[in-house]
This record gives sequence, structure tokens and C-alpha cells, in this order.
Amino acid sequence: MVLALALIAGLWYWIGQSKIGYTFHAVICQPIVMALPFGLIAGDVTTALKIGASVEMVYIGMVAAGANIPADECLAGVIAVPIALINGIDPSTAVTLAVPFGLLGVFQDQIRRTIQAAFAHKADKYALEADTKGIERCTILYPMLLGFVLRFPPVFAAIYLGSDVVQKLLDAIPEWLTHGLAVTGGVLPALGFAITIFIIGKNIYIPFFIVGFFLVQYLKINVMAAAIFGTCLALLITFLRREAAKEN
Repeated sequence: MVLALALIAGLWYWIGQSKIGYTFHAVICQPIVMALPFGLIAGDVTTALKIGASVEMVYIGMVAAGANIPADECLAGVIAVPIALINGIDPSTAVTLAVPFGLLGVFQDQIRRTIQAAFAHKADKYALEADTKGIERCTILYPMLLGFVLRFPPVFAAIYLGSDVVQKLLDAIPEWLTHGLAVTGGVLPALGFAITIFIIGKNIYIPFFIVGFFLVQYLKINVMAAAIFGTCLALLITFLRREAAKEN
């Protein structure tokens, strides 16, 4: 199981961040999406989705302005979800494990861009020579090969070779620190929602956030139920606005 998770995670990160065609990469790079295949491999889809959803909420409001990513949610997911499944880590602690890897992904992306600058200059040379095949190699083949070297080995090694190390580290952590990590992991998703509201820039949506928070806290409904109620409420408001617009 560990070998399968390591292989799939490494390939997932490579393919997802290669942005082939700029079509589905924004979807497959999300932790909640990759959690399903990881859960199927590990035989625990429910736990995998809980972990993926917890990590997803940290990055739900992330915007890559000018293609400069503030964090790499794909690397955070492909590391945190499999390791959490292998070592039985709870979702809150998995979030705190994901965040530093998300930041490391930014540095990895900067290294990739720096090296790929050489491919751009090479492509310019081929363009002057009207060598379309050379341009294709510089824009597709070489970046893909570089991406594999930079992305697959670290993820594979972190999961296949590092799971035991992670487990030993967790066993050595005092209980008070583990509890602190769990509390921190619970706060980070709220930060993700807050960033989303800030980006939307409309204060009228803040009451919905507060209502949802207290519904979860006092009625003890799970995330799925909150999502269903929220979707129904959003659809209801949309339909009522359309009816009001038609009447006017």
C-alpha cells in the first residue's frame, strides 16, 4: 500500500503541476480531489476525504496573482494525505503537516522557473532557424522532463521512505504539543474561509459565515451537512433574485 501511494502521489504531483494544456490542472491539484484515489488505495475513503477537505479549506481562498503561487496546495495534498493515512494522523494534525510542504513547493517552483529560462532562450534560437520541432521540445518535452526530476523523486521519497520517520517523530512529540498542533490545524481552515470572504470583498456575506460557524458548533452538524445547507441557501437566494428581477 505504501509503495502504491508513493508512486501515485509522485506521478500525481508531476502531472498536476505540469499544467498540460492548462485544462484540468486547477482541479486535480486540489487536495480534496486527490484524496479520493488515495483513499481508494489505502482502503479508507472516508478518512481520506476528511483529511483532503481539511487541507483544502486552508487553500480555498488562494489566488495565484501573476502566476506567482503563494503556496503549493498540490504538494501539500500529495504529502499530507498519504502520510496521514499511513500513520493514522487525524485531519487537524494533517493540516499542520501540509502547510510547510505547501511553502516548500513555492521554492521548488522558483527553482523550476529559473532552470526553464534556459529553455526559453533555446526556443528563441530555434525560432530564428524556423525549427518548429526544436521549439516544441523546448516548450513541452524539456519542461516535462525537468518537472519529473524536480517533482517525482521528493514526493516518492517523502512517502515511501519517510512514513516511518514521521511516525517516530509523532511518537516523540509530547501530548501538549500534539494538542497544540491539532488546535492550530482547526484554526487554519477558518483562515482559508476568511481569505475567501476578503477576496470577494462584500461584507454582506460575513453573516453567512458566522451563521455557518455557529450551526456547526452548536448543532454539531458535520461538514457535508453544512455544505448541503449552504448550497441550498445559495441556490434559494439566486432563484429569488431572478424572480425579483423578472417582476421588475
